[in-house]
Amino acid sequence: MHLTPNRGRRFRLRAAAVAAALGALLLAPLPAAQEAEAASTLTNAGFEADGTGTATPSGWSTYSAAGQNAASFTEAGGHSGGYRLSHWSASAYKVETYQYLSGLANGTYTLSAWVRSGGGQNSAYLALRNCGSTEQRTDLPVTSSAWIRIVTSVNVTSGACTISVNSDAKAGNWLNVDDLTLTAGSTGLAVKGVDLSALKKSEDLGGTYRTSAGVTGDPVAILRNAGANYGRLKVWVNPADGYNNKARVLATAQRIKAQGMKLLVDFHYSDIWADPGAQSKPAAWAGHSYSQLTADVYNHTYDVLNALKAQGTTADMVQIGNEINTGMLWPEGSTSNWSQLGGLLKSGISAAKAVSSSTQIALHLANGGDNALYRTWFDNAAAQGVSYDVIALSFYGYWHGALSSLQANLDDVSARYGKKVMVVETAYPFRLDSEDSHENIIDLSSELVSGYPASSAGQSAWLRDVMNVVEAVPNGRGLGVVYWEPAWTAVTGNGWDPTNASSGNGWENQALFDYDSKLLPAAAWFSHR
Repeated sequence: MHLTPNRGRRFRLRAAAVAAALGALLLAPLPAAQEAEAASTLTNAGFEADGTGTATPSGWSTYSAAGQNAASFTEAGGHSGGYRLSHWSASAYKVETYQYLSGLANGTYTLSAWVRSGGGQNSAYLALRNCGSTEQRTDLPVTSSAWIRIVTSVNVTSGACTISVNSDAKAGNWLNVDDLTLTAGSTGLAVKGVDLSALKKSEDLGGTYRTSAGVTGDPVAILRNAGANYGRLKVWVNPADGYNNKARVLATAQRIKAQGMKLLVDFHYSDIWADPGAQSKPAAWAGHSYSQLTADVYNHTYDVLNALKAQGTTADMVQIGNEINTGMLWPEGSTSNWSQLGGLLKSGISAAKAVSSSTQIALHLANGGDNALYRTWFDNAAAQGVSYDVIALSFYGYWHGALSSLQANLDDVSARYGKKVMVVETAYPFRLDSEDSHENIIDLSSELVSGYPASSAGQSAWLRDVMNVVEAVPNGRGLGVVYWEPAWTAVTGNGWDPTNASSGNGWENQALFDYDSKLLPAAAWFSHR
């Protein structure tokens, strides 16, 4: 990502609705009489058996402590068939639609469902419970038109399990559910990461960090204790302020590895921000020919990674370029000359593998909801014989579209190229006002994603839902999510421009530490499965 003032091009989205809050709705146990009707496979999983208006669909049961069973019903407009399950009422309601399965072989199972929700509920989620292990839930994302697939998995130890659709909702809140499946196997995210590139400069200039309880501490440890298991660091060749260079990366890498976290190294091949709108060569390479640039890429990549290896902090994953939609090292490595771009990519990949053959190689584009871009780009990479392990995406909902578009792209490219996929950059504001004098990148309610307010709850819901979309990628190819610059708080001198010490920070309202430097609730989602 590139945080110049021009970066914040603004799509005037609809004003945000209230986000679905994190909540816990503990419903009463199932009556024993209903267990007699249990089966070992889901019945009427597409809600096609009864038509419209059925409060308790065939094979399912409905429970509402307040007698609001009518808030659960089938109606026309299914995901793949003619009908769906809906929850809605003109007054506030709590309702559960569930199906109890028995005779299951013990082991792990994954529930998958296609869902939609207008948001605003106190809670709206799918659950697997009464399975002999801890109840597992997945909250419904806010998506008023397009369907999104979500998953949740559980370890069945009792030979039985309840599949449950739950709403604790305000008047007029709604959800749709359809096409559920329960299959053997588990889900989860291997990467729950944080980009800590701005951290060292922040600390050197006086930045401090506190736990959610207000205890000052090491921010790397604070994030690790919240569940983060990967640290991402960008590398600039010769930045004006001396930060994000080889020496600084080595120092922060030691801190990341000391916490038991894995390391993702993000090569920009520039002295400053590289992104789809700017891929400027380092000053030291400015006059070099294409063949010289190929050697530069190899030598720089090898030098940094070998130094990391020598100090015992071998990179677990490496990005060859940052948001390289339009190529790298312009003009020689532009996508207008794929032969040369392919050569530069292969040079960097070769260097990384020469240092450590087990290091995973990621190729990173922005605009994570743009499937046409990804197909064109990775088809060209394949034609050039570029070998890699992971397709990495930036996905900021206020710039890059709907969560459904992200899901469609992840599902398609993971299958088309047979690769793991991950969102390597995402973030969301917890407020709109600035702590410093610099205008925030996102500072208007009209810029927000509909259904996700600029609040602690909105930020939490956004990270949760991006993680849920990645977790749902078929065949276990959803690798994980990295939150971009959670520690880039408002510290004088730590602005966006490394050439200008007086430049401000437009990102502090999207950090995971609030304006009192305390860890925000969104970080708790790093502990998710």
